[in-house]
Amino acid sequence: MTTYRETALTNNYEFTSGAGYVLPEYPFFAPPELQSTATVRHPIVIVGGGISGLTLACSLARLGVQAVLLDEDNTVGVKGASSRGICYTQKSLEIFERLGIFERIAAKGTQWSVGRTFAGDDEVYNFDLRQQGNFHLSSQPPFINIQQFYIEAFLVDRIQELGGVELRWNNRLTAFEQNDKFATLTVETPAGSYRIEAEHVIDATGSHSPLRKWLQVPFDSRRGDDRWCIADVRFTTQPPTERHTWIEAPFNENRAVWQHLMADDVWRIDYQMAPNADPEYVGREDVVRERLARQFGKDVDVEIVWVGPYAYRSECVHAMRHGRVYLMGDSAKVVSPFGARGGNTGVSDADNLAWKLAAVLRGKAGATLLQSYHDERLEAAQQNVCVTNRTARFLRPADGSERVFRHAAIGLAKQYPFARSLINTGRMAVANTYSRSAVCTYRPGSAAGESVQNVALTWANGRRGHLHDLLNWAKGDLLLLVFGAQSPASLKRLRHLSLNHAVRSVQVLNAPTPAQAQEHVRDPKGQLQGACHATGQAWALVRPDGYLAASGESINASLLTAIERALSLQGETA
Repeated sequence: MTTYRETALTNNYEFTSGAGYVLPEYPFFAPPELQSTATVRHPIVIVGGGISGLTLACSLARLGVQAVLLDEDNTVGVKGASSRGICYTQKSLEIFERLGIFERIAAKGTQWSVGRTFAGDDEVYNFDLRQQGNFHLSSQPPFINIQQFYIEAFLVDRIQELGGVELRWNNRLTAFEQNDKFATLTVETPAGSYRIEAEHVIDATGSHSPLRKWLQVPFDSRRGDDRWCIADVRFTTQPPTERHTWIEAPFNENRAVWQHLMADDVWRIDYQMAPNADPEYVGREDVVRERLARQFGKDVDVEIVWVGPYAYRSECVHAMRHGRVYLMGDSAKVVSPFGARGGNTGVSDADNLAWKLAAVLRGKAGATLLQSYHDERLEAAQQNVCVTNRTARFLRPADGSERVFRHAAIGLAKQYPFARSLINTGRMAVANTYSRSAVCTYRPGSAAGESVQNVALTWANGRRGHLHDLLNWAKGDLLLLVFGAQSPASLKRLRHLSLNHAVRSVQVLNAPTPAQAQEHVRDPKGQLQGACHATGQAWALVRPDGYLAASGESINASLLTAIERALSLQGETA
């Protein structure tokens, strides 16, 4: 058995300072295992109560799957350390909408879609994500800025509302072992230690994961010398609310600066520091105020909420699953904080794994479905590491060709629109595409493996709804959207499929024609059909995580094959 006694940091900052946020604290309750000599086996144990672990716990609770979550602390966020992540993507917001916390996030946070990029005093590039095809159809905005601990607290509240998942605060994993049937975890609490067993263990402990060390998980790592300093501040007179970035800020020694508005009228300003910057010095209040005065004027009146110098690295594991352990979030990959591809990736990890665990545990899917978590989310992790590393190189170019390229790109972008795509201050995160998943059915012209935006639709009674309302109605089963009028033979096949497989069918009509199925919706603008990239009298098979598993033109054997592939039922008795 491997053991882990020393303190394990659970955040991605190499050094932090400041304590400007007051976080909620949750009570410790002695687990029942402390009063029993029998070792209890749980279907799922989640280790880590950050944004990834809590999203998974909430997703399982929504699907009615029991689980236990262990967290070494008694609060959300990094206690007294930082606001951490702030930018939440449309895909994450769609996930939170399905979980029932989007309205809380939208009410607290700041929505934005416009970004402006400067070099010196010149604006070289701007964008409006609402005008881009990856964002414009969803009922959720492109981005909301909000401090990460708010989302984590909303998730805790929602889990407690739903029930079924037990949150154990001040429960610290100290030892672990596994065999081919179950894992055994030793947990330390203020009231003593205990052991529990689990069929599935989810490692959501972060970038300093003890489980990853115990399992000797191989990973690729890259560490640069770039240094940054965050200042979370409130202004008496507010700057523009758009996202502003400077590649070369004249008020920061021609180094990069990020400027974002978050919740509570708090601004997140990231300053790129010299590579040899002393973290204690750059984080001193008088130095931070001097830096702010250079940017906003000597008479600027600000309240400093929190300051945090940091450095970053990139890491990516070679496999997302090791025996009965699934890695997610920063346990699986660490990326530089450009383009909002850190915490958002962990949210999608959790959304991907939750429905698969639920389907397998309920006997609705084959056990090999769980292997597709590795296939799909490792591809996503690798994509995000690659994209963020490119941004890091643009912002901290090496002497020689990289620096010459950046200088030329900035000069050209000021004059020519074609060069603006070369400016890389962070490729804003979108839902990753799965191009090599064993449970998606790929064919020419199909959008299988792509996320379907949460588009609007019209219920049979004329009221407005959304795609995710249908996903929630399906309760963890596959959602089969059938577009247009169908023949009697096709309708009979659809009824048979719904009776014998974990799939729920809905007829989608965009013309004012009579419905042939009781479960039907209207798509008057064709947005739902367009989001599924389906044309004519077609069908689209949408998974519980909002990804397209397959699409086709006829209700025939190819649809049955796609359903069985999506649930890993090939060769098994459905």
